[in-house]
Amino acid sequence: MGGFFYYIHRMNSNNPIYPCLWFNHQAREAAECYVSIFENSRILSDNGMVVMFELRETKFMALNGGPEFQFNESISMVINCENQQEVDHFWDALVSDGGQESQCGWLKDRFGVSWQVVPSELGNWIGNPDSEVRDYAIAALMKMKKIIIEDLKRIH
Repeated sequence: MGGFFYYIHRMNSNNPIYPCLWFNHQAREAAECYVSIFENSRILSDNGMVVMFELRETKFMALNGGPEFQFNESISMVINCENQQEVDHFWDALVSDGGQESQCGWLKDRFGVSWQVVPSELGNWIGNPDSEVRDYAIAALMKMKKIIIEDLKRIH
């Protein structure tokens, strides 16, 4: 393999599947943003065209590809949060500086990448065999942008 492709292969030989995010010449800025939000994260390399970074031991490639392609909601990054403090941290950090809130824990960051910021227990509530718990959680979720955990757990 020559040049660019050898470099990419060498950087990821121990992680054979990883996402490549196509940015409009903002790869380094995006990688720095994400690394600042997630603890245990770091930038691995930057050759000007490709930035390799790691968020909580998951590798990502950010490509300075240009304006030809845009992100959309058909692909999203899911953040499972253990508590409201984590939901608030990730939500606030990702919508800041130009991000957009959506519905049911979804948002787009300032680069256009879609994220789902959800409590790790969400599946237990919206998939609960008790229809009262399940219906309440789904109805509450549909009214939310950022998820408020206590509002999903209340049964009236």
